[in-house]
Amino acid sequence: MNPFFLSLPVIVLSAGLASAEMRAHVSAPWDGKTVPSGQQCTLNGGTGKTPPFQVTGIPDGAVMLVVEYNDKSYRPLSTKGGHGTLGYPVTGNAGKFPAVPGLSAKLPSGVRVIKKARGSGEYASAGYLPPCSGGKGNQYQAEVKAINAQGKVLAKTKMDLGRY
Repeated sequence: MNPFFLSLPVIVLSAGLASAEMRAHVSAPWDGKTVPSGQQCTLNGGTGKTPPFQVTGIPDGAVMLVVEYNDKSYRPLSTKGGHGTLGYPVTGNAGKFPAVPGLSAKLPSGVRVIKKARGSGEYASAGYLPPCSGGKGNQYQAEVKAINAQGKVLAKTKMDLGRY
């Protein structure tokens, strides 16, 4: 019997175990399907905050999660943090991250604004712009990137926030 064929499955199996996939999902009261009541922008009667969320599979060497919040249904704010980009400090390979206030650059727990939302006029925000479609059913999503101290993206994943 050829020893190469016996060792091949072991090599493939161990390679699969070494690279855990990063995953992110929102925490209660968010469910990833519908934006919770009150979490929309002030123009729509809310006092919205970012959703709290959990991430697993954060790669070794990551020092920050960069989260780009987007309205996938409204092209001008659908990519690259249209609703703002925030940085959350990380330690370890998994974590729970808090909700932080919308429309503000003053954030708790070491969270910081990387790029403010791209809305203008009455939709302008110093940081995160909560969902502000007026309840038209727009799909909100975030792209979560784990970065190292040099700013290199080590892993990324998407996180559904819900419709509003």
